[in-house]
Amino acid sequence: MVKEGASARRELDKSAQRASDRSFLERTDPTFRDLSPERGVLDEASAAALLRDDLDSGLARLTAAANTSDEVLRRLAKRLAGRVIVHLGQGGGQRRRGVGHLASGRLTPGDDLDIDASLTEITEARAAQRSIDADALGGRHWVREEHALTLLIDRSGSMGGERLVTAALAAAVVACRAPSDYSVIAFAGDAVVIKSQDVDRPVDAVIDDLLSLHGYGTTDLARALRAGHLQLARSRARRKVGVVLSDGISTAGADPLRLAREFETLHVIAPPGDAVQAAALARVGGGRFGQVRRASELPEVLLRVLG
Repeated sequence: MVKEGASARRELDKSAQRASDRSFLERTDPTFRDLSPERGVLDEASAAALLRDDLDSGLARLTAAANTSDEVLRRLAKRLAGRVIVHLGQGGGQRRRGVGHLASGRLTPGDDLDIDASLTEITEARAAQRSIDADALGGRHWVREEHALTLLIDRSGSMGGERLVTAALAAAVVACRAPSDYSVIAFAGDAVVIKSQDVDRPVDAVIDDLLSLHGYGTTDLARALRAGHLQLARSRARRKVGVVLSDGISTAGADPLRLAREFETLHVIAPPGDAVQAAALARVGGGRFGQVRRASELPEVLLRVLG
């Protein structure tokens, strides 16, 4: 089943309610009280030190705090983690928005000289001992093409702190690369549309929902690919690109390779370890394959994959 709109909202709200008991974190993490000395309190100095000492570990622990039964702490931790994630993701995504190509035409200010197109005028001017006619010179310049992105996030199995951070970072990068034309779908046996292609939604709200996800169930990768392809079909962009965060192992539904072939471009980023199926999915989808060992690597890897 694909859930979107009201049904997706109900599913996401239900997921957010599956909070860990605060006392469990206090028992299992001896340093948890440094981050939150008492209910409803987040020690920002301690949080800043965690992030400074080990960004991945710090974000994972903030995300754990953002999923406790302590409602005030949950809100404070989620807000801080979200702010850091948006900063990290957009810092990378702003390096290059969109996909473009070199266009040729008459030389204008800011263009590179197109030697091949200008050679006749340069040669004739020298032979006639006259000035070169600038209007007869050719130039080349970069033209940005708008493109649409759909991000498919595997939420099956265990969905711990670092996986949540990785998913949220990917959403931040995608939102920066295609701010007006992207979608985000979390999938297991079903597919939940967190951000629709044709609906504006603040990126911090998208990240807020991602940080509340809980993993469970089977993996119907084909269903997710079909849902992502349908989201891209709503776009009028010249280029339509899918990005999958998954190990590529499907345990339910149709053959995902058949659905991958329907994409113009499908990139896949997998966690460390055996990723033969993830690499095969990218190859069939005409895209690139990458792996991340730590959540903080995601922006760089995703930008390299997107090109």
